[in-house]
Amino acid sequence: MDTSTDVSVRMPAPAVREREASEVSGWTMLLVAVALTLAGAAVVVLGFLPVTDGPNAPVIVTGVILTGAGLVTGSGLFTVAPGEARVLQFLGRYTGTVRRDGLRWANPFTTKVRVSTRIRNHETATLKVNDADGNPIEIAAVVVWQVDDTARAKFEVDDFVRFVGIQTETAVRHIATSYPYDSHDDASLSLRENADEITETLSVEIAARVQAAGVKVIESRLTHLAYAPEIAQAMLQRQQAGAVVAARQRIVEGAVGMVELALARLAEQDVVELDEERKAAMVSNLLVVLCGDRSTQPVVNAGSLYH
Repeated sequence: MDTSTDVSVRMPAPAVREREASEVSGWTMLLVAVALTLAGAAVVVLGFLPVTDGPNAPVIVTGVILTGAGLVTGSGLFTVAPGEARVLQFLGRYTGTVRRDGLRWANPFTTKVRVSTRIRNHETATLKVNDADGNPIEIAAVVVWQVDDTARAKFEVDDFVRFVGIQTETAVRHIATSYPYDSHDDASLSLRENADEITETLSVEIAARVQAAGVKVIESRLTHLAYAPEIAQAMLQRQQAGAVVAARQRIVEGAVGMVELALARLAEQDVVELDEERKAAMVSNLLVVLCGDRSTQPVVNAGSLYH
């Protein structure tokens, strides 16, 4: 059974990809910032100490510069929590991503945007579409996804969360219209009977659609699948009729086998000798008994075999 499909989704090549930013441990730079700030404050105080010529302006300016340097250095400190990253930009240019958690330090003049890298779920609303046979059905799915490339998630699309939601809905609609709800033969796939193959195809298509946003699809599953209410009753009768036909077919196959076995045993053990006409009558009676959907009422023949 062929489960491969062509996912004809053409997304533009990404203009930027994630790379590691230049950053250092925040604890070291915190000590440097505190030292500069305290040293600057001490120098300023020293410049204002009473002397014969008044305040020492060069000393005060030096203290102010040291204090400012300490404050600027401290503004480069930031924290990264587990399950998130920081995207750094300097004057509008992407400079890298920080993924190591804890207290970190980078260029104080860069902007640091938080991007969550945690695993997320997105469940679509119940969509009403037509399957490959044109029957209206209701379908919904859930996709488990995670940001894999923070640069593309931030700069390739406006809102990567909304982008994933729209592309997931588009993929679900496309899959629903590509397969029938029920298969008419064993060679074709159907939404109801081939859930594993359909969900695998759905995952491949969603992954192809959201890769432009730097998103990795972990898993996707159909959560709701049913005929639309306006045809549900008719389709239920159709399924029941198919089930009845399949059951009758099995019953007839079993009954024919039992009749063959009965005739073979009678001939093998030479219990009774039957001509072709009597064999046909016996086959007819056995098939009526075995294939009937109601219990039979036996008729006892008090005469001979032929009367």
